[in-house]
Amino acid sequence: MVHDPAGLGFETRAIHAGQEPDPRTGSVIVPIYQTSTYAQDGVGGTREGDYEYSRTANPTRTALEEALAALEGARHTLAFGSGMAASDAVLRATLRPGDHLVLGNDVYGGTFRLIDKVLTQWGVTYSVAHLSDLDEVRAALRPETKLIWCESPTNPLLGVSDIPALAQIAHVGGARLVVDNTFATPYLQTPIELGADIVVHSTTKYLGGHSDVVGGAVVTNSDELREQLFFLRNASGAVPGAFDAWLTLRGLKTLAVRMERHCDNAERVVEALVRHPKVSRVYYPGLTEHPGHDVAAKQMRRFGGMVSFDHADGEQAALDAAARTKLFILAESLGGVESLIEHPGRMTHASVAGSLLQVPAELVRLSVGIEDARDLVADLEQALG
Repeated sequence: MVHDPAGLGFETRAIHAGQEPDPRTGSVIVPIYQTSTYAQDGVGGTREGDYEYSRTANPTRTALEEALAALEGARHTLAFGSGMAASDAVLRATLRPGDHLVLGNDVYGGTFRLIDKVLTQWGVTYSVAHLSDLDEVRAALRPETKLIWCESPTNPLLGVSDIPALAQIAHVGGARLVVDNTFATPYLQTPIELGADIVVHSTTKYLGGHSDVVGGAVVTNSDELREQLFFLRNASGAVPGAFDAWLTLRGLKTLAVRMERHCDNAERVVEALVRHPKVSRVYYPGLTEHPGHDVAAKQMRRFGGMVSFDHADGEQAALDAAARTKLFILAESLGGVESLIEHPGRMTHASVAGSLLQVPAELVRLSVGIEDARDLVADLEQALG
């Protein structure tokens, strides 16, 4: 096992960290430990400490957690049954009634729903701020602020935040910085190394990479927070099954090569959209005119596989275009090998309608897959007309 992956390249860590050949059979792939319980060597004599019941720990899940921690450059990762379960655990571990958090003005609709509809019932308050405006972030902090919740790039407007600057603001204010790294993945960006305290992932997306598993993860360097999250996960049962962990671990092995192709194809799609008369605006950090381009270039390896655009003819035209694609599949989620298209206002971000986070009605979001880029461009061009 790669016990100390420091100094090894990303691709090497993705394939070897936490993934020693099975000591009994020599299997080069981590086994799927499809078990609910474990034999004990006498009462309370659990093997390797944690293996008493698979809600508490499972060797396949442990391998995934070690691998993802190595990729994020962090000490600890805990895997969860979904990205929302991971986010929920972070919020419950770090906030108490009367606490306050600062939420970015552009986040995943499910995150907003969890905070606005669930957490507020528990006595937690929040403020919305443009996280790219550091003065606005400072003004949003209160004595009771415990978290700044950031996505970078954001979902669905591809906004970019200066993670080191946000971390400094949070720490001066006695708060922690949480970064949702789902869009970037650790291949493109490592927020812990940039100063963030906590990273969350929907491993359903690029980390799994094949649209065949749902999962989440929390990454941190804090031993205390790791223990709190471990307790919460065990108490609430929000764990991925062994097969889900195995599928995600398999996805990690090809993350680097897939992300390179996602980025290549996204750049080709962006070039076509920028020129198209039916597109009034393209949202992509790789464009030099993007307001967060310089920050993204500084803290990301490349600019990712997610692209959004405004249809020049409004909402109905955006809906029609999304319905006319043949290769881009009309579906929620993102990050798989196949290309997806969606209308955020009616689909993934319907929960933010009427709020400060409402997205443009004419907005279309693309998850650019790894197909032939020429085919993807041709499909969008025929759909746009």
